[in-house]
Amino acid sequence: MLDLTSRGRMPVETRSFRDTSAVGRFPSVALAAGDEDPEEAPAKAPEEAKDDVCRQWLRRVGRCCCPETDDDDVTDTLVTAPEEGKDEGELGKRPAPGDSELAELPLKVKSIDLMKGKTGAERLAHRTHLYQCDDFIIRRGQTFHMWLTLSRAFRPDTDKLHLELKTEDAVFMDAEDERQEYVVNDVGRIYYGTRDQIAVRTWDYGQFDDGILAACLFVLDKSGTPPSGWGDPVNVVRVVSGMINSRDDQGVVEGNWSGNYIQGTSPTVWSGSMEILTEYHKNNGTPVKYGQCWVFAGIVTTVLRCLGIPSRTVTNFSSAHDTDVSLTTDVYLDEDLQPLAHLNADSVWNFHVWNDCWMARHDLPAGMGGWQALDATPQETSQGTFRCGPASLAAIRDGQVFLKHDAQFVFAEVNSDKIYWQRNPDGTFSKIYSEKKVVGHLMSTKAVGSDGRSDITRLYKHPEGTAAERIAVETACRYGSKAEAYSSPVVEDVAIAVSMDGDGPQMGRDAELTVTLRNSSAEHRRVVLHSQIAVMYYTGVHKATVRTDHTDLDLLPTEVKFLEWTLEYKDYKDQLVDQAALMLTLSGRVKETQQVLATQFSFRLRTPDLLLKPIGKAVVGEKIPVEISFTNPLPQVLTSVMFHVEGLGLTTARKIPHGDIGSRATVSFTEHMVPTLAGPRKLLASLHCRQLTQVHGVTDVAVRQRSYGAL
Repeated sequence: MLDLTSRGRMPVETRSFRDTSAVGRFPSVALAAGDEDPEEAPAKAPEEAKDDVCRQWLRRVGRCCCPETDDDDVTDTLVTAPEEGKDEGELGKRPAPGDSELAELPLKVKSIDLMKGKTGAERLAHRTHLYQCDDFIIRRGQTFHMWLTLSRAFRPDTDKLHLELKTEDAVFMDAEDERQEYVVNDVGRIYYGTRDQIAVRTWDYGQFDDGILAACLFVLDKSGTPPSGWGDPVNVVRVVSGMINSRDDQGVVEGNWSGNYIQGTSPTVWSGSMEILTEYHKNNGTPVKYGQCWVFAGIVTTVLRCLGIPSRTVTNFSSAHDTDVSLTTDVYLDEDLQPLAHLNADSVWNFHVWNDCWMARHDLPAGMGGWQALDATPQETSQGTFRCGPASLAAIRDGQVFLKHDAQFVFAEVNSDKIYWQRNPDGTFSKIYSEKKVVGHLMSTKAVGSDGRSDITRLYKHPEGTAAERIAVETACRYGSKAEAYSSPVVEDVAIAVSMDGDGPQMGRDAELTVTLRNSSAEHRRVVLHSQIAVMYYTGVHKATVRTDHTDLDLLPTEVKFLEWTLEYKDYKDQLVDQAALMLTLSGRVKETQQVLATQFSFRLRTPDLLLKPIGKAVVGEKIPVEISFTNPLPQVLTSVMFHVEGLGLTTARKIPHGDIGSRATVSFTEHMVPTLAGPRKLLASLHCRQLTQVHGVTDVAVRQRSYGAL
C-alpha cells in the first residue's frame, strides 16, 4: 500500500548497510519512496527533466529525508550505486579522530545512495525485484538500508541525523503463502460458466511487468483524488473500483454487453491486464474497448497487487443484480404465469466476477476487517459513481448491510431470495412463491499455491437453509425496500427440479435436460406446466425467446415423474451471444391445492479448447515454435477468425488473423516466440469470431537459462 502522505521523525539506524542479517518480516504492501528532495535539486536540462512517471508522482506526495543544507555543499545528484572499483573508504573519506579543524565544520549530507537497483540486495530482500523498473520500491514493516555520504566524520555526542518517514500497515497479511499468492503471483485463474458447468481460463495479471507500476499510478492520478488520501486503503480501493470502468470518469475500460465489438476488441479475446493498462496509459487516459466483468476484475487484481494490496479474483455463480435496493430478486408474471419482461429489471447472472481485497477496517466495528468485496463492473452507482465496495465479508455473512460500503448490493448478489409476483385483474401484484436457495453458489477463486479452485462461499454466507442463514436474510431485509416480501409458510407437496447430465451440452449439438416432478402426498395431483427457453446474456438479461411449451401432467400419489426436454441446434444457432447461455423457465400450478411451481435453470453450451504445444526446449533468448490447433465444433463455417496469443516472459500480446475455418474442420498452425524470463511460464491463447466466442487454451512452458559453454 503506497503511503507518502505525511512524515514523522525517527533516528537513523547506525548499523552498517552491509549488515543484512536483520531482514524483517515480508509484509504484503509495497512502499515506493522518492529518491531526492525536489526543493534541493538544482535545475536540470530539459532532456534530464524528462523523468519517469513513478518518480514524478513520488515527488508530488513525499519529500526525501535529509536535514536542511546549503545548496552549494550538496552533490547535485543522488549516488545510486558505489562507483565500480571504489571501496567504502574512497566513497566517503573519514577524517582522523581528533582532527579539530574538521570537527568544527557543520555536518552536511553530501549524497544519498538508496541502493535501489532491481538486482541489488535491498530489492531482493524486499521481494520487489520483480518490478521491471529501477524505482525505489520497498515494503512496509521491513528493514531497509541506505548509504549516506557526509561532509565529515559523524560525532554521536554532538551530531544528530533525522529520517522523516511515515508507515501504516492496514493491509498486512500474516501468512507467507497467502502473501505469495495474493500479492506476488502474477498469473491467475478466472472462473465462469454456470453453477453446474464451471469453466476456467488463465489470466496474466503482470503486476511487475515493465510500465505497469507507472500505469497504475497514472490511474490513481487520473482519478483526481488528492494524493493525501492515497495512504488509506479503503479510499484507494474505492477509487480503483470506480476508475477501472469508464462509465462516468473516463476510466480504464469501456464495458460492452451488446455483442457488437467492431469498434474495439471483444471482451473474450483478452487474456491479461498488461495490454489494456499499457494502452490506457500510452493514450493518456482514453478508455480501452471493450470489457465485461472478468476483464474489470482481472485488471483490479493487477492494480491492487501492483500497489501491494492483497487481492484475488472471485466468481459468484447465480449472482443476483438487485436494482431497487429491496434485497430480493423479483420476478413478475402475468395472469397466465408468463414472465413480464418489461417489469423484470432484477436479474440473476449465470456468473459474475469481482474482487476480494484484504485490509483492516478501522472505520467499522471490530471484527469487520479481513477480506472485503470490491466490484468494478458498472452496475449501480455508489455515492454518485459507478463503483462498489469495499464491503466487509463478515458484515455480508451476517446480514449487517447497514455497514459501508455497499454491503446491501453485495448481500443481494450472494444471498437474496427470489420472489415471484403475479399480476391481478386490477393491475396489482400478489406474492405467489419464494425460492430461497437459487442465488449465490460455488463462489470460486484460485487456490493458494496451486491452480485448483477454492470454494469460498462460506465466507459470504452461512450454509443455505440453516437458522443462521435465514436470520441473516431477515436481518438484511429489514433495511430493504420490500421488507414485507416474505410469504407465510404453506404446505407444498409437489416439487419441481431441472437437471443435466455430465458437463452439459456441447456447442453445435442438441441440448438435453431432465425435468423432475415429485408428488410427496398420498393423493392424486394434476399440474399445468408452462416452459420457456430463452437465449440470455450471462448477466441474466433476456435476448430472445427460442421456444415456449404448455403441458398438462398427472402425478399419482408419491409418484416421481421424469420428463426429457430437448432443444435442437437449429432452434438456437442464430440467436446465441457471447457466453452461449440459455435459460429454461418453468412455472405451473397444482389444480387441487393451487400451489404454485416456479423455477429457472441456466446452462451454457460448452466450447472446445485451443490446444497449444511447444516444440522442443524453451531457452531464454532462443526462438521456439509453438503449434496451435483447433477443431470447429459447428456444422457451419467460422468467418474472419482471429487468434490472440500472449505469455508473461514468453511473448508480448499479439493478434493473429486467420481467415475462415470450415464446418467441423480442424486447423493447425505454428507461431514462434523468444522467451525473456527463465522458470515456469504459461502461454495463453484465445479465439474469436462472430459465430463462436469464449474459446481459449493454456499450456505450461518450462524456460531454461541459456548456458554459455566454452568455445
